[in-house]
Amino acid sequence: MRARLLPLLIVLMAGVLLALGFPLAVSVASAQQQKVVVDRIDDTARFASLAQFVTTRSDEDEEADEDRESGAVAESGADERQQTLQKEIARYHDVYGIKAGVFYRDRSPMGRAPSDFRVPWSGQVRAAFDEALYSRGSHDPPQVWPWQRGRVVVASPVIRDGDVVAVVVTDSPTGAMRSATLRGWVIIAAGEFAAMLLAVGAALRLTGWVLRPVRILDATTHDIATGRLKSRVAAGGGPPELRRLSRSFNEMADNVEDVLEQQRAFVADASHQLRNPLAALLLRIEVLSYELPEGNEEIASVRAEGKRLARVLDDLLDLALAEHAAADLRLTDIGELAAERVEAWRPAADQKGVRLVAECPAATGWADPIALSSALDTVVDNALKFTPAGETVTVTVAANGETTAIEIADGGPGLREEELARIGDRFWRSGRHQNIKGSGLGLSISRALLTAGGGSIAYAPREPHGLTVTVRVPRTAPAGKDQGLTER
Repeated sequence: MRARLLPLLIVLMAGVLLALGFPLAVSVASAQQQKVVVDRIDDTARFASLAQFVTTRSDEDEEADEDRESGAVAESGADERQQTLQKEIARYHDVYGIKAGVFYRDRSPMGRAPSDFRVPWSGQVRAAFDEALYSRGSHDPPQVWPWQRGRVVVASPVIRDGDVVAVVVTDSPTGAMRSATLRGWVIIAAGEFAAMLLAVGAALRLTGWVLRPVRILDATTHDIATGRLKSRVAAGGGPPELRRLSRSFNEMADNVEDVLEQQRAFVADASHQLRNPLAALLLRIEVLSYELPEGNEEIASVRAEGKRLARVLDDLLDLALAEHAAADLRLTDIGELAAERVEAWRPAADQKGVRLVAECPAATGWADPIALSSALDTVVDNALKFTPAGETVTVTVAANGETTAIEIADGGPGLREEELARIGDRFWRSGRHQNIKGSGLGLSISRALLTAGGGSIAYAPREPHGLTVTVRVPRTAPAGKDQGLTER
């Protein structure tokens, strides 16, 4: 669940940070360009005021003074002011590296720097020039981004008596502005990265806080499902809803354990109480058989059913004790124990004509030796019972990761897929095997014995025919078990 929840939170937080970062980056770029535009507007306004003075003085002298000497003095003054304007523009270009010029309406220069700066027939400079002719300043030039090599062009009109007589144009390089914008973006990106790291850390803590009770609940549910009914959810943190769920789960587990305990107690008591009357009944049947002719079929049938009922009661009592008793776990040589049980069953296999093969190398595991021996006896007995003469039953022991496995493969008819799902259920037997002796409780008892010690039993078909039963016991010590004291 954490693998699904954590990426979702990270994607959401990344989306929020990007949604904030992009407008901020655009704002930084716009602010840097606006700063340049404002400076250029101030510069063009200053040049416009100088150009207006130059233009006004020269026009008045040409039109109003008819005296040749006076006109010569005025023309000399206009030339001096125009030279002053040219010097200011040239100094401005030398210091800042910005192209600047004052151009009449016909695009002829009043003053410019560098000397080749002009108003072209098209382009950004011509567009700004034409806009200024309508008494509009260039307050909003196109945005220049760090990856572009554009320029910022600003134009201001030179106005005399309400008419535009000339235009001041500045053409600024954008290298410094783009560098400043890029530095701002780097700072934003660093801030976003740091915020993302903090967000990921917060998401890890948040998901851990939320999912820790869920993981504990999942582990406890698994323990109870595998037979460890004493497991409970430890009180911990997490949201109030999950803490309340944990308390409710513990209450439910307590109730289920009480019900199962009552059921086990009833089965054990009933089995124990029925054994004495049944034993007396069987004894009376034996006495009665002496009064009847030898070989009487009815008395033989009654005797067989009585013995079958006695086996069922014994198995019920064993099942109740297996589900109730705690396992005495020890570090055990599983290979040696399996080989011992194989040798114990070899005479029965030879008598039936079944080959019993054992591959039991040394392999340790944590198990209750008595319970494991009983479970193996049941499985091997079943394998021999359903395997016809001439076939083989193989018992193999192998250490595999965290478990040691004992695999019992028989050569019997096997079970169908739907039957494999029911094997191990109490009193269940395949409809094809009803004529074979048994109560249908043996594998249930084996599963209860193994589960109590943390083991398991599984079933699978064997090719070309037969059944494979795999018994597994853990190789690691259970929690709280002192390996040094229990090792043999």
